[in-house]
Amino acid sequence: MASRYRGTLYVGVTSGLYDRVCAHKNGTTPGFTSEYKVHTLVWYEHRQTMESAILREKRIKEWKRNWKIELIEKMNPGWRDLHDEIDALATLVED
Repeated sequence: MASRYRGTLYVGVTSGLYDRVCAHKNGTTPGFTSEYKVHTLVWYEHRQTMESAILREKRIKEWKRNWKIELIEKMNPGWRDLHDEIDALATLVED
């Protein structure tokens, strides 16, 4: 997640991406994302297990900022908010 284009970045892990992003957007998750207004989902990836997701999160958190920006821009060069995309996917699954 990001505060704006090339702004403050946040890396996290969750088993419920849509709901977690909603919580960050609504400011109901206290801490870093609320304090720095990090409310835009600019990148995500799915993992098969929570264990592999946590391992990936830890590795990415160790990366240099520039590497994180490159990862985001490979998937999302315009830094658009991807929350609507995961919302659309959730709707398709529910139907």
